Amino acid sequence: MTPRAFLTRHKLWPRPREVLVALAVVAVLLCLYPAVQAILDQARKAALSDPAPGGFDREDHFPGAAYFYAEDAPGAIPPPTLPLLARLLGTDASVHPAAPFSLAHATATDRGRALQCLTAAIYYEAGGEPVAGQRAVAQVILNRVRHPAFPATVCGVVYQGSDVAHCQFSFACDGALARGMPDQAAWSRALGVAAGALNGVVMRDVGLATHYHSYAVTPTWNRSLVLTAAVGAHLFHRWQGAGGTAAAFHQRYAGGEPVPGPLQPAAPLAAIALPAPRPAAAPVAAPEKPAQHSAPEPEYGLPEASDILDKWKDSGKPLR
Repeated sequence: MTPRAFLTRHKLWPRPREVLVALAVVAVLLCLYPAVQAILDQARKAALSDPAPGGFDREDHFPGAAYFYAEDAPGAIPPPTLPLLARLLGTDASVHPAAPFSLAHATATDRGRALQCLTAAIYYEAGGEPVAGQRAVAQVILNRVRHPAFPATVCGVVYQGSDVAHCQFSFACDGALARGMPDQAAWSRALGVAAGALNGVVMRDVGLATHYHSYAVTPTWNRSLVLTAAVGAHLFHRWQGAGGTAAAFHQRYAGGEPVPGPLQPAAPLAAIALPAPRPAAAPVAAPEKPAQHSAPEPEYGLPEASDILDKWKDSGKPLR
């Protein structure tokens, strides 16, 4: 009896369906392995380099997200043990790093304002994350500056929508800026990351991502985007199609940074106020002529009333 006949007789030879199921399970495990390995590596790096949360991160603050549509507020869900493994299966395998950012055409004022705005975004959006997480957030902001769908300045991107209470970055609208002075150590660390990004340091893992959100939320807009990376506390996405390619990031940075801080709402046009009519000038009295002592006017010889006959009274005709 051949070995195959023996195994078949005792029902030990696998059936074709069982072989296909086994192969499918192995394929799924092979697909999951790189994603799980990347997450575990990220966790090990974070355990070695993460500082204790400081400043704003000690407070009860939602880890901000750059919304695709400001009115599409995501619903919070409990963070999963392994963040969104199903979504990680669709991670873009062809991540193209962004070009280094350049301040060559910026004035000294532009440089200072850009640094202040980018530091604030890093501090309030990723202040308690490792350096990699902060660099990833900075990269998204600078990617937006060079994409024509967004403002062409760093401060314009950071505070976009604050004039209509639909902020792209939550800290610009949720009152975070009015909650006291930032923690100096955490601010200094964010400042260093911002300065490096503005001077050409590239976060390669993020690629051309223009959107991100935290693990704790599942916004509906991420279904129309391509997941490129999971760094720190956020998942990063780029646009599908031509909008997410390097050719789309052609907007030139030329400075012109606005004053750092939330944008002021546009004031409605005020009604044109007509000037009040000026009061009419009081008539100027003619100067009184000095009294002249002259001889009385001569009498014209009209007879006294008692000399007029009754038939001529009130006739209006001159008397002769």
